[in-house]
Amino acid sequence: MASEPPHGNQTGKSGPVAKLRPVVDDPRGLAGPERIGNFGRADENDEDAMKLNVYLAGEIHTDWRETVIAACEGLDIEWSGPVTDHGASDDCGVEIFGAEQDKFWHDRKGASLNAIRIRTGIERCDVLVVCFGEKYKQWNAAFDAGYAAALGKPIIVLQPPEHDHALKEVDAAANAVARTPEQVARALRYVTTAKL
Repeated sequence: MASEPPHGNQTGKSGPVAKLRPVVDDPRGLAGPERIGNFGRADENDEDAMKLNVYLAGEIHTDWRETVIAACEGLDIEWSGPVTDHGASDDCGVEIFGAEQDKFWHDRKGASLNAIRIRTGIERCDVLVVCFGEKYKQWNAAFDAGYAAALGKPIIVLQPPEHDHALKEVDAAANAVARTPEQVARALRYVTTAKL
């Protein structure tokens, strides 16, 4: 069994291994050109500003997505999400694969097909934003949040205060709980630019 090679300039199987630079006495990690990115000083016009892929999950009956996206204009964010056309989302399975007499199987076909887009989007995202609206119970949104949590994805929850008790476990797994789409946008702006 081979021992670990000594540190420093070495040659690995794929070529030279760079010598690691010593840590600079800079507790915030902002000093020197050797840092990765420009963390702590980035803004919308900075080429080193953090780029994010954000998946917008949850409630589909209001314009919260459009509000968040508009408020994040100028940030390097790639947006994704589920199919928000309720009719298409519900009926995609039977439209493509044929009618079902039993509503359970009608819904199952649609849910299974939609799951391809949803799972892929959540797996690819850097951050999941999940909205729980006031009018409908979004069981699917809770499932999306749980899936993202299981994958170790950062989560921002958007919910009204009256859902606090019902969503306490989801909120406990989240990195932030917002009350308005504007708060979500401010959080994303802070994360991407490191500025308030």
